[in-house]
Amino acid sequence: MKPHSDDDSLAHAASTFAALGSEQRLSVLRTLVRAGNDGLTIGELGARAGVTGSTLTHHMKILTQAGLVQQQRQGRSIICAAVAYDQVESLSRFLLSECCADAAFPHTDRPHD
Repeated sequence: MKPHSDDDSLAHAASTFAALGSEQRLSVLRTLVRAGNDGLTIGELGARAGVTGSTLTHHMKILTQAGLVQQQRQGRSIICAAVAYDQVESLSRFLLSECCADAAFPHTDRPHD
């Protein structure tokens, strides 16, 4: 397996950010994050996020493919949960890792990796 290059990291981040590039998808993910590890049924998720039907199905497919959420059947219900807290945090670190690195006077209160 080849080591991750900066180009690989950039491509992965771009792909994940693209999955979050819609207000509705971001709202769905935020709703699932707020719900915690137990997740929500698809119906409850739709009601809370204000996205229902085929639109919610479409957005869940994109978020699932990006590895940000997971769906699991429990009896007759489908439970949706945010599963990639580490990935979302990693995206933030990716953006902030070089914060102010090219500034004439870098901020000392923002550490760089």
